[in-house]
Amino acid sequence: MILYEYPFNERIRTYLRLEHLFQRLAVLVPREHPDDHHFAIATLFEIMDVAARADLKSDVMKDLEKQRTALAGFRGNPAIAETVLDQVIAQLDGCFEALNTQPGKAGQALTDNEWLMGIRSRIGIPGGTCEFDLPGYFAWQHLEPERRQADLARWAQTFGATAESIHMLMKLLRDSGVPQKVMANNGQLQQTLPQGRTFQLLRLRIDPELHLVPEISGNRLMVSVRLMKHEPAERLHPSTDSVPLELTLCS
Repeated sequence: MILYEYPFNERIRTYLRLEHLFQRLAVLVPREHPDDHHFAIATLFEIMDVAARADLKSDVMKDLEKQRTALAGFRGNPAIAETVLDQVIAQLDGCFEALNTQPGKAGQALTDNEWLMGIRSRIGIPGGTCEFDLPGYFAWQHLEPERRQADLARWAQTFGATAESIHMLMKLLRDSGVPQKVMANNGQLQQTLPQGRTFQLLRLRIDPELHLVPEISGNRLMVSVRLMKHEPAERLHPSTDSVPLELTLCS
């Protein structure tokens, strides 16, 4: 099944983008080829751009505290394993403390690295990181893989507290949803959202054998899914198929 996720607000949209970039970085850093490490550095710069929002740190800390308060309310509930609950709350406390002691914005320490900022100023130019433009960077790419991996891990660690916090928040958010089977009739699905609840994330699973791509839109009242037919090397066009989907609403 292919999983598509749709955020209902800008805060979750930012979390999803950062989560995607952190996952990509985790894939690229352990590799050994210089090209992989070039794109790892490019990913670091993308993370810096997304994390540059002035309110990101405060938003994450507020969400951590909100989750902690909600989970603390389950203490004494016989249906809840106290040991597991204590572990999750301890993780939230650890994330909050790590962010609270982090000076400035996420990754701010990297802006003081003139060598990295020199690469950042050139990397958006097509072919702008060739050896005649950045000979020092070219020489770095010829270092042994272990040295490059150590440098990348050190730079990535400046985002460690943010990455761990967002991973924790998104896991708890996803766990809050209950999957349900729904039917998209004639390539369309519209569903009114329950009143009295504020949903933050929609998750939609589609069988890849159907060769369908969803166009999702939504607000606090309703979600709409329009299915598009996906043919290799062709533009998408509306589908009229009636197919089953798995829909999860997370709050």
